[in-house]
Amino acid sequence: MHIAAVGWIYVTLMMAITEESVVAGIMTFFFYGVLPTLIILYFGGTAQRRKRRELERQRAMMGRSEAPAAPAAGVKGDSDGNGNGAS
Repeated sequence: MHIAAVGWIYVTLMMAITEESVVAGIMTFFFYGVLPTLIILYFGGTAQRRKRRELERQRAMMGRSEAPAAPAAGVKGDSDGNGNGAS
């Protein structure tokens, strides 16, 4: 889908270059090229965004249910890395 978008941007750029004034060229490029391309890409990616959001929600739910209990407040952590808690 991105190849088609790049192709369309190129076509509208060539159309904009052939306009008689700079303002008309900018408007042609924006209204015929950039704006429609952004709309199509946004709506084309909606399903992927929805799937990604659902997957992230499932991962978050799995992470909460499998998360280990937090250490009690005030317990000194293992600072030397050998498991005996000696500092």
